[in-house]
Amino acid sequence: MESVEPRSSWTFLTNHARILAMILRDSEIRLRDLASSCQLTERAAGAIVRDLETAGYLTRVRRGRRNHYEVTPGTLFRHPAEGHHEIANLLHLLVGLDPRAEPAASTNRMADPPPRAGPGPAMPPRPARPSSRGIGV
Repeated sequence: MESVEPRSSWTFLTNHARILAMILRDSEIRLRDLASSCQLTERAAGAIVRDLETAGYLTRVRRGRRNHYEVTPGTLFRHPAEGHHEIANLLHLLVGLDPRAEPAASTNRMADPPPRAGPGPAMPPRPARPSSRGIGV
């Protein structure tokens, strides 16, 4: 039987989701830092920010030499299969993930997102997380 190489060019999250979560984590993040974290060019990261702004997922205001972003509360997923759900739950999950942290060995439970410095975007409160027991992941 022929061995099949695993496909490694895909991920579960799009760069749009990653960038939106990073903006929620730091509303004054630089485009250069967005690009670096997502392993994109600044031009590609800028195009994604413009996509998100055009679609109404965030607003951008110039403050001096920096941009200040604000994630729009109540926005929904774009695909019809999830279109009746707000993206806030996914964003809160992603913001709570520390990209530098090692995976927890004994638990799948996640801590609440770290507190942000300064005023954050007006996102709805994070609902209680259902138990993941019995779900094969």
